Amino acid sequence: MSEGSNDTGGTESPDLISGGHLVAQALKAEGVEVIYTLCGGHIIDIYDGCADQGIDVIDVRHEQVAAHAADGYARITGKPGCAVVTAGPGTTDAVTGVANAFRAESPLVLIGGQGAHSQHKMGSLQDLPHVDMMAPITKFAATVPDTARAADMVSMAFRECYHGAPGPSFLEIPRDVLDARVPRERARVPEPGKYRASTRQAGDPEDVERLADLLVHAERPAILLGSQTWTTRATDAAVELVRALDVPAYMNGAGRGTLPPGGPHHFQLSRRYAFANADVIVVVGTPFDFRMGYGKRLSAQATVVQIDLDYRTVGKNRDVDLGIVGSADAVLRAVTEAASGRLGGAADKRKAWLAELRTAEQTALDKRLPQLRSDASPIHPYRLVSEINEFLTEDSIYIGDGGDIVTFSGQVVQPKAPGHWMDPGPLGTLGVGVPFAMAAKQARPDKEIVTLFGDGAFSLTGWDFETLVRFGLPFVGIVGNNSSMNQIRYGQRAKYGVQRERIGNTLGDVPYDQFARMLGGHGEEVREPDQIRPALERARESGKPSLINVWIDPDAYAPGTMNQTMYK
Repeated sequence: MSEGSNDTGGTESPDLISGGHLVAQALKAEGVEVIYTLCGGHIIDIYDGCADQGIDVIDVRHEQVAAHAADGYARITGKPGCAVVTAGPGTTDAVTGVANAFRAESPLVLIGGQGAHSQHKMGSLQDLPHVDMMAPITKFAATVPDTARAADMVSMAFRECYHGAPGPSFLEIPRDVLDARVPRERARVPEPGKYRASTRQAGDPEDVERLADLLVHAERPAILLGSQTWTTRATDAAVELVRALDVPAYMNGAGRGTLPPGGPHHFQLSRRYAFANADVIVVVGTPFDFRMGYGKRLSAQATVVQIDLDYRTVGKNRDVDLGIVGSADAVLRAVTEAASGRLGGAADKRKAWLAELRTAEQTALDKRLPQLRSDASPIHPYRLVSEINEFLTEDSIYIGDGGDIVTFSGQVVQPKAPGHWMDPGPLGTLGVGVPFAMAAKQARPDKEIVTLFGDGAFSLTGWDFETLVRFGLPFVGIVGNNSSMNQIRYGQRAKYGVQRERIGNTLGDVPYDQFARMLGGHGEEVREPDQIRPALERARESGKPSLINVWIDPDAYAPGTMNQTMYK
């Protein structure tokens, strides 16, 4: 057990400080403004410390929600999120949220309780090997060994979030370590701004010069701006580069919204065509994973350049001609500066390429237009996501939580500003919508939060709709309800035939609008396409957490669903 007083009750004394209050001091030093939590006896001294430090405590109904909310908070603010959960099932419930943040490169610290050191290996309440379980899905996982080290270890966990590409850390704190008090002079409390180095690496100058030269001489360049464009706050650098060098840009993940819709360099529907025909392709902050066909969707004849924060990601699954490890913000700025004034006659060559891509873009849109405007009932998913896209404003943060319905939206919804798109990321986790909405509205109360759910996705964490009601966090929620897990249903149909397409994937016809009203929010049901926009407007005007239950065609599948590699 830690040295120091065993007296854990009452107010902190001038000479002694508890582990929980040291944790709260470290969180405050890190700039943490809120923790997401579900209470447990192992962790309550942290709450007491947060109360003294002015840190908000948002208590949710499931620890998965706490972890997802911390992830969402990090994405919105650019600062690490923090979730605090109790030992045993409290920590295991949070595993999915931590794993999602790990794959999405989102920095958060999960603090978990643990039985007392004095009861180690005795079978104390909720005792589990948390660190061993968390190690594979975090950048750092450790136990706080002594009360005097509590703040120091919290700061260490936050620092480790930024080793290479960002990610989560886990820290468990035994109950006696957390509750005990130690003399203040014994406790190490790192000073803000003095325990972390800059992560804004600009890459090798020779490689930056080489990339500038490639882009200057390319006739058919293309750039993909991935999630690290937003993570590193590289929006201005990316916009400056594509405009100065006249490069068509595609965006995915959190990179969506980097360029405004309708701009001359903003492209969305012609990506496959561009990647098949470009002579130089620059991939920024996106791994060659399943979303990129493991790199096979890029032309074999193209010169491929990959920029990433993580050395291990560059050249993984596909060879590259040039790899640069560094921050997208710093690298793109350096490339633009190196290429400044050198484009010359190449700009005229780009005009034909840009026009070619714009034609491919329009062809794809024309093909989809009848479904975007469909008056069919049940409502076609394309009509629903088209209505949502037109509903969004410059201040709308869009969140997608689901399978097939969010795949539809990815081809249509265009956020109008950087940082205004949120989805789970490559882990494909369902259930992020409510916690992301919670975090986004708390972090940015000036923004409107619009969240599209699949009915299956909402069911996973939907009870925390009540948490948004309780804390007064309004958002516009839409459930695309087909009473099915349709992304899986399609795969079963393709593999086993229509006779077995409904095994294990069909849900009840749930009136989610009634659920919202029951919990104190705003709810409406929509069955006809012309009812969608008026319902969205009423939800916006309600000033409450809302759910619009939209009955959509269960037999309509997104092209992305039908093209999934797992079904090939």
